[in-house]
Amino acid sequence: MKRAFISDCEGPISKNDNAFEITSHYVPNGDKLFTVISRYDDVLADILKRPGYRAGSTLKFVLPFLKAYDVTDREMQLFSARNLLLIQNSRNTLQHVRSIANAFIVSTSYEHYIRALCQTLDFPFENTYCTKLNLGKYRIAEAERLRLRKVADEIAQMPVFEIPSETKSLEDLSEKSRETVKRLDDIFLKELASMESGKMLSEVSPIGGSGKAAAVNDIAKKLGVKLADIIYVGDSITDEEAFKLVRENGGLTVSFNGNRYAVENAEIAVMSEDTTITAVIAEAFTRFGKEQTMKLTEKFTLEALEKASITPTLINQLAKSHPEGLPKVKNITSQNMETLAKESSDFRKKVRGEAVGRLG
Repeated sequence: MKRAFISDCEGPISKNDNAFEITSHYVPNGDKLFTVISRYDDVLADILKRPGYRAGSTLKFVLPFLKAYDVTDREMQLFSARNLLLIQNSRNTLQHVRSIANAFIVSTSYEHYIRALCQTLDFPFENTYCTKLNLGKYRIAEAERLRLRKVADEIAQMPVFEIPSETKSLEDLSEKSRETVKRLDDIFLKELASMESGKMLSEVSPIGGSGKAAAVNDIAKKLGVKLADIIYVGDSITDEEAFKLVRENGGLTVSFNGNRYAVENAEIAVMSEDTTITAVIAEAFTRFGKEQTMKLTEKFTLEALEKASITPTLINQLAKSHPEGLPKVKNITSQNMETLAKESSDFRKKVRGEAVGRLG
């Protein structure tokens, strides 16, 4: 029986943050708006840990503002297709992985983007889990549209606060940051919740946090495989619960250009501008299992890959893409975690850009 390969999309497969890019394009000061809301999302998921809250809910919080600026499903589809940015060799990597394992993509991204990605990569959309959305079903009056635009402008003027890694509670944040969180609570829990557009906040369910963990369980059930037979690749806070689920049940977890949330919850950290390394690790896992794979990544060299009889074309591609040395691959330990989290976060910004790289 084939093992299962499950990967996040944005980060391990593509460079985009599609929701950030759409918001930045269609909403005035949308980049600032999205970043402020993303920090709020991180606070709710990682610090306050509100019951039932899903990391990645930024994707539903921005919807009323997209609607207020007349964004349509058609525009989201066209924008996603036109602006798709792939990590090098993503197509070849997914084709190889599909030949040796049951491959799935589990993403917080809107389905408009995932459909565009699947079409480009020739990946079956039915093997994906993503955030379902039909903007066309929602109707808002002109007065509400104008009110939402004013709220969007207010949020865009708020300070972008940082969340230090040692933050354990809201009290650890600055007074100004706490004030921002309180105001955003008022906006999303009270003001928008009472509007017609507030239906989006209750009806749209982003696939992040517990949603990704549920998707992993669903895949395992459909395939009839154990969680120990799954390799999961992710890069952000939305992957945290999926990482924990797979890792705690004996599967393998890989952070690909991950931020600190990913590195702190995965077992292998990869920093690369090319996805071939993902294909190599996935092949090792499907053929040899977790223990042997982690022995291979502990001393990751071309010689070790050849000795392990990894597919020669993969080894050649890896060497070709990295003539000055292989990408950084490290098994994560309590001793090196902090260093790897910083290095990986910095590398993430290099690959995906500063604005996207800083998002949770």
